[in-house]
Amino acid sequence: MVMDRIALIIAIIGGLNWGSVGIFGFDFVAALFGGSGSALSRVVYTLVGLSALWCISLLFREEGNHRHSAA
Repeated sequence: MVMDRIALIIAIIGGLNWGSVGIFGFDFVAALFGGSGSALSRVVYTLVGLSALWCISLLFREEGNHRHSAA
């Protein structure tokens, strides 16, 4: 599903950003969008959070419950 891939990509980008904060003390989102408190940064952080919530649903889906089955 397209939404699954989009959510996964955004969650991965967010995870890499937080890894950068943890390892290097550098927040790419804040650097790109004018600080962690800027409106645009907050939108990005919100999208990352929503994407992570969407990805939780991937854990609870049944394996055979997708369009392309190898029958």
